[in-house]
Amino acid sequence: MIGRLRHPLVAVAAALLLTLPFIALFVTHGYHLDPVSTPTNPHTNISPPVAVLAGGLAILGAAFLLAWGAETAEKDVPTAFAIAVLAVLAVAPEYAVDALYAWNAGAFEGTARGMEAANLAIANMTGANRILIGLGWSGIALFTIYRAKRTGDSAVIQRTGFLTDAVAIDRDISLEITFLLAATAYAFFIPLGNGIGIVDTIVLVGLFALYILIIIRGDIEETDAHIGVPAYFQAYSKGPRVAVVLFLFAFSGVVIFEAVHPFALGLEELGTALGVPPFFMIQWLAPLASESPELIVVAYLVNKARSTAGFNALISSKLNQWTLLIGTLAIVYSIAAGQIGTLSFDQKQAAEIWITAAQSLFALAILLNFEISIREAVTLLVLFVSQVVAEFYVIQTYAEPAAADIGLLILYGYTGVYTFFGIGLLLMRTGSVRELIAYTVSDIRTAISRDATQPDRAD
Repeated sequence: MIGRLRHPLVAVAAALLLTLPFIALFVTHGYHLDPVSTPTNPHTNISPPVAVLAGGLAILGAAFLLAWGAETAEKDVPTAFAIAVLAVLAVAPEYAVDALYAWNAGAFEGTARGMEAANLAIANMTGANRILIGLGWSGIALFTIYRAKRTGDSAVIQRTGFLTDAVAIDRDISLEITFLLAATAYAFFIPLGNGIGIVDTIVLVGLFALYILIIIRGDIEETDAHIGVPAYFQAYSKGPRVAVVLFLFAFSGVVIFEAVHPFALGLEELGTALGVPPFFMIQWLAPLASESPELIVVAYLVNKARSTAGFNALISSKLNQWTLLIGTLAIVYSIAAGQIGTLSFDQKQAAEIWITAAQSLFALAILLNFEISIREAVTLLVLFVSQVVAEFYVIQTYAEPAAADIGLLILYGYTGVYTFFGIGLLLMRTGSVRELIAYTVSDIRTAISRDATQPDRAD
C-alpha cells in the first residue's frame, strides 16, 4: 500500500487535487472571481479568505506540475529553452496584471485615471523585478546553502570564514547574464524619454527574441539523472511524452494565470482591512502573489539538489521580465489607445525604474564570478527589505507632499548605493567580465554554426 502511494502518478494526482477547489469556484462563480470584503451576492463573488486559500492552493499545485513539465521536456529540447518556457509561464500572472494597468492607461489616455493606471503599471513592474532579486535570488541562495547540509548539493561551495559559503552558478548561464546586463544598461535611459515608447519596445523585445533564437539552436545536453515524476514521464515514448509535457505546461499555465488574480485581490482586500495603503499593495503585495509560482518552482528544484536549474530559472525569469514585460507595456497601451503612443509616468516612477536598474546592476555584478555567497545574498536581502520598510514607514508617518519628497530621497539614496556597489564589483572583476564575454561569444558561435537539421534523439 505504501509503495503504491509513492508512485509518481500519485504525486501528480495530489498536485491536480490542489487545483480542484479553485476550478470548482471558477465553474460555479463564473469567469470573474472578484473577492470583496463583504460579498452581497455569493453567486458572483467570493470572500477574500476563500480567494487567498483556493488561489494559493491552485498556484502551489500548478507550480509543481509546471516544474515537472519543464524537467520532462529537458529530454527533447535544450535545457535553457525548457527553463525559458518555464520562466515565461511562471511569471505569466505578472504579465496579466501589468497588461491590465497598461490597457487602462491607454483606454483612458489623457485623463487622471489614465495617468494613475500608467503609474500603477510601472509600480507593479518595478516591484515585481525587485522582489525577484531582493527576495528571490537572495532567498533561494540562502535556502540552497541551508539545504545542502541534507541534500549534499555539489553546487554549494563550503569555505572557512564568516558567511563565505557560496552557491556556484552554471557558466552556461553566461548568455542570460550578458543579455540582462545589456537590458539593464538600456533601462537606465528609459526615464529620460519620459515614458516607455515604441523604440523601447523594439530594443527590449528584440533583445529577448534574439536570446530565444540563440538558445533554441543549442544542443540537447545530457542533464543530471531525474527521479520521481520527471523520470517516470521521460520513460514514455516520444509521442506520449511530448503530449504529457504540453498538457502540464498548458494546464498549469492556465491555472496560474487565472488563480493569481483573485489570489492577489484577496490579499489586497485583507491588506486594506489591516490599513495597508492601496498603492503600496499594488507595488509589493500583488507582485509578491504573482511571483509566488516562480519561487515555489525554484524552491522545489533546490529541494531536489537541482540548484543550478533553479538559479537558471530565476535568472531567465528576470531576463524575460526585464525585456519582454517592459517592452510589451507600450504595445498594450497603444492598442488600447488606438494609436502608437508612449506610456508616460511621473517622477516617482522614473525613480523606481532607476533603483530597479541599479539593483539589477549590483546583482549581476555579484554573479560575474559565477557564484553568490551568503554575504552577498544577505546584502541583497537587507538592502531590499530596508528600502521597502523605510518606504512603508514614511507613507504611514508623514502626510503628502512631505511623504512623496522623502520617498523620492529614499529611492535616489538606494539607487546610489546599488550603483556604487555594482560599479565597484565590475571594476574589481574585470577578469570575470572577460570570461563572461568569452562564454557568450562561444554560445553565439555554436548557435550560428550548428546545423539547422539534426537527427531525432533516441529515447
